[in-house]
Amino acid sequence: MLAETQKHAESARKQLQFASFDLKTLTPHMGAEIHGLDLSKPLDEHQSRDLDAAFRDWMVLVFRDQELNREQHKAFGRRFGKLHSHPMHKVGLRGDDPEILPVVTTADSPYTAGDGWHTDVTCDAIPPLGSILYLSEMPESGGGDTLFANMALAYELLSPPIQQFLGGLNAVHDGAKPYIGAYKSEPPEGGYPTSEHPVITRHPESGARVLYVNSGFTTHLCGLASHESSSLLSMLFDHIANTPRIHCRVRWEPKTVTLWDNRCTQHHAIWDYYPHSRRGERVSVCGEEPPRI
Repeated sequence: MLAETQKHAESARKQLQFASFDLKTLTPHMGAEIHGLDLSKPLDEHQSRDLDAAFRDWMVLVFRDQELNREQHKAFGRRFGKLHSHPMHKVGLRGDDPEILPVVTTADSPYTAGDGWHTDVTCDAIPPLGSILYLSEMPESGGGDTLFANMALAYELLSPPIQQFLGGLNAVHDGAKPYIGAYKSEPPEGGYPTSEHPVITRHPESGARVLYVNSGFTTHLCGLASHESSSLLSMLFDHIANTPRIHCRVRWEPKTVTLWDNRCTQHHAIWDYYPHSRRGERVSVCGEEPPRI
């Protein structure tokens, strides 16, 4: 137990002080608010270096009181890489700009996007590196928070025998599961993407091992019998959803921007504000390589 405590203490050593902005943590292991950056303007060299370090360490970054138009929102996203186009854009269900994903829930919505634990678009062969959500309207009743889960810590909290077993497995991630099964959309020509990824991956920058299955997209574990796969995935999904120690909570306000690392987090947008509305837009950044062991 002492060795495990020391291991978690070492992994929690994250940078807290930055020259170009102030940082306030949400939890000791993940999530931070950044104060002192105007995201509508290009970042200088020092700000960029500090922001990259904070993003690597804290995985979920929150920026309050930001005034962004669409082009400024996209420009901030492009500093991390090429912008991603959501698969549902091809069937006309995600707005008129392929680089912008509208995130809108009203009393007339049949569902709210992201209402369940998931990692964005893991059905792609190279899933997005990260996403940046800008909310302009929040429910007047309150609610509408987003929960995030630290998937490196989720891996650490598994027992060594389970870690070893999972390390040799791949899993299938199928876009039809959410986009047809949950959202009832018509698939594009050729269908939604389906990809196979390792169950345990390694973050390309931090080197941390990451549990890489999610209830939004993962359908089965390769090489296992159906009942073995469903039982093991059920255990892992319960571990992710019901281990508060790995979570942090973002409480939104109008004009809030949240950036998250899609390679090592999951999130759950809570729909607890019916019949009120929540509106915003999201850009996602294309990944540079497929998830690797």
